[in-house]
Amino acid sequence: MTSPTLTPTTPADGPDLHARRLYINRELSQLAFNVRVLDQALDKRTPLQERLKFLLIFSRNLDEFFEIRVAGLKSQIALDHELIGADGVPPAQVLAEISTITHREVERQYAILNARILPALAAHNIRIARRDEWTHKQKLWVRHYFRTQVAPLVTPIGLDPTHPFPLLVNKSLNFIVRLDGVDAFGRDSGLAVVPAPRVLPRLIRMPDEVVESGDVYVLLSSIIHAHAAELFPGMTVLGSYQFRLTRNADLAIDPEDIEDLAMTLRGELYARRFGDAVRLEVADNCPKELSAHLLKQFGLTASELYEVNGPVNLARLFRIASKVSYPALQYPPFVPALPKALRQAETLFAAIAKQDVLLLHPYESFAPVVDLLRQAARDPQVLSIKQTLYRTGTHSEVVDALVDAARAGKEVTAVVELRARFDEESNLGLAARLQQAGATVIYGVVGIKTHAKLILIQRREGDELVRYAHLGTGNYHAANARVYTDYSLLTSDPALCEDVHKLFSQLTGMGKALRMKKLLQAPFTLKAGLLGLIAGEAAHAAAGKPARIIIKVNALTDPTMIRALYAASIAGVRIDLIVRGMCCLRPGVPGVSEHIRVRSVIGRFLEHSRAYWFANAGEPVLYLSSADLMERNLDKRVECAFPITGRKLQQRILGALEHYLADTSGASELHADGSYTTLRPATGERVYDVQQQLLQKLCGAEP
Repeated sequence: MTSPTLTPTTPADGPDLHARRLYINRELSQLAFNVRVLDQALDKRTPLQERLKFLLIFSRNLDEFFEIRVAGLKSQIALDHELIGADGVPPAQVLAEISTITHREVERQYAILNARILPALAAHNIRIARRDEWTHKQKLWVRHYFRTQVAPLVTPIGLDPTHPFPLLVNKSLNFIVRLDGVDAFGRDSGLAVVPAPRVLPRLIRMPDEVVESGDVYVLLSSIIHAHAAELFPGMTVLGSYQFRLTRNADLAIDPEDIEDLAMTLRGELYARRFGDAVRLEVADNCPKELSAHLLKQFGLTASELYEVNGPVNLARLFRIASKVSYPALQYPPFVPALPKALRQAETLFAAIAKQDVLLLHPYESFAPVVDLLRQAARDPQVLSIKQTLYRTGTHSEVVDALVDAARAGKEVTAVVELRARFDEESNLGLAARLQQAGATVIYGVVGIKTHAKLILIQRREGDELVRYAHLGTGNYHAANARVYTDYSLLTSDPALCEDVHKLFSQLTGMGKALRMKKLLQAPFTLKAGLLGLIAGEAAHAAAGKPARIIIKVNALTDPTMIRALYAASIAGVRIDLIVRGMCCLRPGVPGVSEHIRVRSVIGRFLEHSRAYWFANAGEPVLYLSSADLMERNLDKRVECAFPITGRKLQQRILGALEHYLADTSGASELHADGSYTTLRPATGERVYDVQQQLLQKLCGAEP
């Protein structure tokens, strides 16, 4: 094989790496990930409530997919501004394929729910009672609940020239009601809409006195259906059918028109509830003419109608999936481990001063990160704390510690990313809270989201100022740290801490990009740095040296990075990619990506850590990062990748990556045609579950 040109584009005398056939469409790849999530609901090795969670996560993911990705495609077509990616598939064709796949998978989802999950729950005395199953006692209780809790809050809206079709909130539960008769004012339009009160729970547990045993739930939709006639006295209700409308929920903020980001964002958050319609879900017993009427009202086509055999708002069933009184139906609990270096130290500062500490969440506790901030808030020697905040949660121990530090008179600076999707309102609230405590709050850089996960603490020790830093691959969200796999590095390395200081200076001040000694930062050096490392492996392979790349990310969509990996594969580099979600690279294409394997791992925990490992001719280079290999991360966000240099820590991370490559429990392999195959153990071999292995190894959890 001739030596390829070591560039991230097309090798000389080689295949055209810009060819459309070499790229998978981004939206279709994301949809394929959602389908893999749904598949987990069928795995009988998974506890029953957890299977229900996977089924509901599919619903939640699909909601966001329509609110953002489908809405974006529809907007491109409407504005005649179509953006065609490296795959070359136009938006209209993508929408058509999305419709075909999604209709099929939604039908499958409800079939799994009705034929498998609900009967299995009923066998454990957990039931959702249908109207035709209610006992006399239950009917009386439902009627009382309706009259005292529901009816006073319901506002039925008759449809006539003085009552046009109401503006309905995104994803709200509603009913289209067919009526017969003339009301007190002589109106006889025959139709009404009943929005379900948003303040009421969608799933209600019946009291013990009206059930024989177990947990019996009733849907708010069933209660309203059963008593719809009471909302229209003197009229005959001919039919009542639930429906739900999904709207465009992306925020349209033009950086050039912003004077006050927080004020602009508050206005956009209200507008998000009433964006353009993108999907209509109706009960499958809804008459065709009523469905057609709704489609016309919302400006949708028949391909955007989803007729479902069950509740239109499945995500409300999380109440059952998360109920803790059935331990046998859930994953067994575990206690996150605390590394020995932290258990034996007097303070976290003393431990970190001795050595870098690497934590792998959720197997190892996130508490040291929170405790570091708490200790810093109380320590009189600590002078300043700086932190980026992307997602932290409404009630955050991290923010509590920063508030305490600010009130204690320390210099606290928080870079709060207000545009973290669907966490905007929460972040506005925590920003206001920090400001009230006396902290300096910065909203990052207009037009570029701050996604890096960084803490920098400056502490006076003798006559010196010593810096301590936390760098992570995940968010400062304690609850997420129990279910997301992420790395945390606690360090006092002077060069690394100096780089973190420079990054904060760039975010809070003005000036040119500062040169970093160790960090790779987006949008300045991260992409070029990774491309250089990939090209370096290609050079080693071309020179006959062993060459290998292992990358673990959530998504791989950037065409430049894909071309670089193709070029390295052509040069003979063995490449293993662990990509949980979207992957636009096609592995196994003859003459292009024969040396590339791509696998996705889905399991108990959401795989969220990002790692970049390069063999580098026997001197491995390893970075952990907040960034995926997506255009937005590499070109339009503030991200960082931090090196892991100690041989022991490097080997620990490499060992974990090799575990992922051996998984035969939740792993699927991507093929050149874009399809995935679920990986199973060879005949005679046991199932290898990487997450269970890490649970046993790091925190001694029982299999």
